[in-house]
Amino acid sequence: MSTGVLEQVDDELWSAIGDPTRRRMLDLLLVEGDGTATTLSQQMPVTRQAVAKHLGVLDRVGLVRGTPAGREKRYRVDDAQLARAVAQLSSVGSAWDARLRRIKRIAETIQRTRTD
Repeated sequence: MSTGVLEQVDDELWSAIGDPTRRRMLDLLLVEGDGTATTLSQQMPVTRQAVAKHLGVLDRVGLVRGTPAGREKRYRVDDAQLARAVAQLSSVGSAWDARLRRIKRIAETIQRTRTD
């Protein structure tokens, strides 16, 4: 991976996205447009308190933005930050694709050398 790719990857962002519960919450928010800890917990096998903690993590890294709605916060996905995450994933994926192509070429060279 080039230094440029390493500098672009936000570890906190990827740690937040790495959790399957948080990914499911992002999916729900993308489909529904917004939601609260209460409405999300009704669609997930975790408590409202657990959902609120996960939303706090997503909010800290900027993937969601919460706005006060009575006694709760209503959360929406931050499209710009999600696009940034997608761009990082694409960049990391491209770097790994290049590595794998190089490994394949090396393996093919070794195999040709052994059969010659």
